[in-house]
Amino acid sequence: MLFQPTYFSPIAQYAAIAGCENIVIEVNDNYLKQTYRNRCYIYTASGKLILNISILHTKGSKQLTKDVKIDNYYNWQKQHFKTLESAYRSSPYFEFYEDDLRALYDKKHTYLLDLNMDCHKFVMDALQEDIPHTTSLLYEPKPFITDFRSMAIVKNTRDFQNTPYVQVFDDKFGFIPNLSILDLIFMEGPNSFTYLKKQIIKMAD
Repeated sequence: MLFQPTYFSPIAQYAAIAGCENIVIEVNDNYLKQTYRNRCYIYTASGKLILNISILHTKGSKQLTKDVKIDNYYNWQKQHFKTLESAYRSSPYFEFYEDDLRALYDKKHTYLLDLNMDCHKFVMDALQEDIPHTTSLLYEPKPFITDFRSMAIVKNTRDFQNTPYVQVFDDKFGFIPNLSILDLIFMEGPNSFTYLKKQIIKMAD
């Protein structure tokens, strides 16, 4: 099954991945704006918040996903980690994953793809699952495998309603669906993959 590399993908994408025996990561398409490639949504004391990564745009030409560089002019890594720490410090499992998450943000990535692949590795390690993956060799508009690339477009998964679970601030704002996979991992820990497997049936319905 074919997926876009994204920044700590929403729960919908990992629910789809949970039903795969192996996956292919698309790296040869043109980079598009308004996608989860460089953004994720988390739950904070003020409600839903976007974490966005600035990229370096090339003038007058399109960029392949694998060629997109991160704008590291300011220390966005420190900002994102501190925001996650503030939002999830009181969650049941944040401390369990904190060291590995900190190490990921301490690493300076030049390419967005490399960051997103490291994020995917972090997630799969946290889920305690080893679903093999490869990267695409060329861009196929109509691939011969199941195509989930459209799940990287924000508007395409905006209405996905995953089964509610306890969230840190749900007493203030209620349940917020389809946040970053980090929200689920910090709240459900080792139970996260079992939860995702149940969402596969829900997506099919």
